Amino acid sequence: MQIHLGRVRGVLTSFLALWLIVLFARPSLSWAAEKIRLRVDDYQIDVELTPHLHEISARAKVKFTALTDLNTAIFELNNGLRVTKVLDEKGQPLSAERVTQDFTVRVPLPAGLSKGESTTFTFEYEGEIENADDSPVPGLKLAYIGDDTSYLLYAGRWFPVSGYGLNRFTSTIRVTVPAHMVVIGSGTSTITDNGASKKPNSNGLPTKTFTFVDSKASFPGTIIAGIFQEYKSDDAGLDLHVYFKPDHQKLAPEYTTTAVQEFTYFITLYGPPLSSKLNVVELPGDTVPYAWGPGIAALAGGSITEKTNYRLLANAIAHQWWGVSVSPASKDDWWLSDGFSRYSEAMYVENAAGGAGLEEAVKDMSVGALAYDNIPLSSVSKLDPFSTEFQSLVTDKGAMILHMLRWVLGEDKYLKTMREFAETYAGKSASMAEFQMIAEKNYGDQLTWFFSQWLDSTGAPEFKVKYTVYRLGSNKGFRVTGEIAQDLDLFRMPVDLRIDTDGKTENKKIEVVGTNSPFTVETFGRPRRIAVDPDHHVLTNSSDVKLRSSILRGQALQQQGDLAAALAEFNKALDQNKNSSLAHYRIAEIFFVQRNYQSSANSYRSSINGDGEPRWTEVWSHIQLGKIFDVTGQRERAINEYRQAVQTNDDTFGALEEARRYLQKAYERPKNKE
Repeated sequence: MQIHLGRVRGVLTSFLALWLIVLFARPSLSWAAEKIRLRVDDYQIDVELTPHLHEISARAKVKFTALTDLNTAIFELNNGLRVTKVLDEKGQPLSAERVTQDFTVRVPLPAGLSKGESTTFTFEYEGEIENADDSPVPGLKLAYIGDDTSYLLYAGRWFPVSGYGLNRFTSTIRVTVPAHMVVIGSGTSTITDNGASKKPNSNGLPTKTFTFVDSKASFPGTIIAGIFQEYKSDDAGLDLHVYFKPDHQKLAPEYTTTAVQEFTYFITLYGPPLSSKLNVVELPGDTVPYAWGPGIAALAGGSITEKTNYRLLANAIAHQWWGVSVSPASKDDWWLSDGFSRYSEAMYVENAAGGAGLEEAVKDMSVGALAYDNIPLSSVSKLDPFSTEFQSLVTDKGAMILHMLRWVLGEDKYLKTMREFAETYAGKSASMAEFQMIAEKNYGDQLTWFFSQWLDSTGAPEFKVKYTVYRLGSNKGFRVTGEIAQDLDLFRMPVDLRIDTDGKTENKKIEVVGTNSPFTVETFGRPRRIAVDPDHHVLTNSSDVKLRSSILRGQALQQQGDLAAALAEFNKALDQNKNSSLAHYRIAEIFFVQRNYQSSANSYRSSINGDGEPRWTEVWSHIQLGKIFDVTGQRERAINEYRQAVQTNDDTFGALEEARRYLQKAYERPKNKE
């Protein structure tokens, strides 16, 4: 995710890093502490966009039901919007208080509203949405109106919202835009060509009105308008539309093929979603890396590359099941959407790239799962929803819980559980308890020990194994007696033990309970090596995970501007592995920002001479060294570094183009802060 990444050389391997680039600011919304007091049932919204002036004018008719006795109805609304009128269901004006501190509009109810009663408000509002100044999440553009592309994400609260992400609703949304623009939304759509003489906009230009009707309660609140090239496919019975900007038009066929493959793969896992229609849409690069809504999977332009970003696309598409179809019943259940989609992505990686692909995905998820593991996943409502801590837990720890549940249940029972859960709660909200009930039914026993351990507690084991090998006699083989040790007293999990011998490999599942778990295994060949959990079925706090978690936290702090704290985290990573190329690279970045060029150069050299993980650190360290030499007036040495960068033949994040550009013309540091 990015506000403006330029060359995306700083991306971490963990998927969570996509969030950390911009989600470093605490949101002003305090929904974690606010009890939902009303339920919106339906929206009827008419909105006109004037992109050239960044203006929006809207009228929203909101039908809602009181969940408790109400004296005041509270809705969230983007601070860039001015409410000009609020009417009751009889068309009588109501007073409304705008509270910018928490992005709300508070409407007193003169006669009150009893629990279970419904009524309708009509809001008229307008404003300009051009930047992130009034965004519900400071520093993050969730809504924008402009000539090339306008986007109004549900998270941007561009219409009066209650129970964000929890309150399912139906809607009819009519969007009027200049006639040359295309609008993408959720539900069935129709287009009315207004013509200049019928309904011109404020500039007297012809307009079109796009109407989207979504009669299945979900979250149809995302609208994207712009100039796109459309690519269609009806393969496998899908109604697939890809809307890319002209610059990415040539990539549309490959993304279309990938989207069809991913969509159909998830159907085999979970059954059909609420709709077989899917719009894959390009977003500008100044917002989230991806967004989803009913029938919408939107990708930021920077992530649309010639090498198809199938992982990000899979995550966005998986939300058609986990988020659109089945949604969390409460904030503490949020991982049922984001964690489930994350692990669906990992399963597609396994399907496309085999076990090695899944192993890499699991390593990434393990880092995110433990980077901020200081609060139980079942209590995440205490956290801000766009904080790095919240995202880390619900996305990556949530995904790891599914990965471990798959190991505990076995493949068949796991797939049966996921499909039954998806079908049982299709079009509904669901809780963790309801998911656990289905898992236990298919497991054939209680799973309280599993969910209590991973949902209600923090921490993860670090396995150590001690063993002794006994020869059983001539041609009778060997007996291995030992124990698996770890530090969590209440821990319980089945763990795979792999013994490599001079004959064949032996595997045995060991029930690890408490801090010390004995085992005895007999083998025919002499044991050469014993590994605990070699296929990473269990979330463990290994030295590699500790290293990468420190780097992840450090990058988040770096994005916040707390460079001293970031350096401290990167140095913690070096305590785990003094040869970590990535840790040295991150330290070099900070010194470069501070114009401490000698220290920066030293750290880039250490990165090149380190463990080479990830591989891109080498090419980009050479490029950064070249920049340092250019800035310090050593052009020949700079050229040498750029040439070495080209010789790596590593084009990660467009490295080769960058190096060749500075071979032609010396790098000049911008006067403003980078």
